[in-house]
Amino acid sequence: QVQLVESGGGLVQAGGSLRLSCAASGRTFSSYAMGWFRQAPGKEREWVAAIGYGTYYADSVKGRFTISRDNAKSTSTVYLQMNSLKPEDTAVYYCAARSSLAVITTPGQYAYWGQGTQVTVSS
Repeated sequence: QVQLVESGGGLVQAGGSLRLSCAASGRTFSSYAMGWFRQAPGKEREWVAAIGYGTYYADSVKGRFTISRDNAKSTSTVYLQMNSLKPEDTAVYYCAARSSLAVITTPGQYAYWGQGTQVTVSS
């Protein structure tokens, strides 16, 4: 059974940092592209970052967020280091996986999703 479990969200002041984690189990995720998406109230889910053959970022987070992964353990973990946070980064952040290392930014191309973790950035 595939499970993606996010953690690390919380409340932070503008300019601060958070590190999100996504623990993935139930598959050999070293051959999967992993992505982070976010959804703010009243808005569509948007792609933030992904890691597959390389690392890729949305323009809105480039230079501030870093995605990485650790496949060394039986449970793969994907991280999203978020620095210089802004109030507009406030959203529920979701981890997702697709069974190819080719990175796609469309949510519908990801088969597996976590439950989400809330990130709130105060001004």
